[in-house]
Amino acid sequence: MLGFLLAIALFMTREHGLKPNKKIHTILNGFISIVRSFPFVILMVSVIPVTRYITGSSIGWKAALVPLTMASVPFIARMFENSFKEVNPSLIEAAKSFGASDFQIIFNVILADALPSLISGSILCIIQILNLTAVAGTIGAGGLGASALQYGYQSFNDRVMYSVVLVLMILVIGIQFGGDKIYKRLK
Repeated sequence: MLGFLLAIALFMTREHGLKPNKKIHTILNGFISIVRSFPFVILMVSVIPVTRYITGSSIGWKAALVPLTMASVPFIARMFENSFKEVNPSLIEAAKSFGASDFQIIFNVILADALPSLISGSILCIIQILNLTAVAGTIGAGGLGASALQYGYQSFNDRVMYSVVLVLMILVIGIQFGGDKIYKRLK
């Protein structure tokens, strides 16, 4: 939801957006670019004070939600923004000429036209977040990443480590397959 709202704000405030505002657009765009440039492991460590303040801890699955959210929101926002940019500007102009409000343009024109691209990008985002959750296992978030690390790699048990990798591969392939089916129906 946060990524969607950030993408809408970016799209609306861009140069040819519904409510152009160069200052706000520059700030939001800069924020997204800065956060996305952090490698996730470094982001997790650098936001430990914020994580501890919000969750009361810097370890565990609840603590992992803070850096996961901070890494995912800009990624999702950029993906949504790129999908919105693919919408034909003449559709937006036509909606304006019929007296559509900004809200109507966003939900009835932009989202409707960008839906196949949004589905395709959302699948990419889900797979990326799955990847990030595996990395979050390094700060005690549990899950498959922690199992591969603790019971596989650190215990010198290749069978466990590669089994987890296989499970992750199956998950990714399943997510991609399902997403492709939905995309083809909407296209």
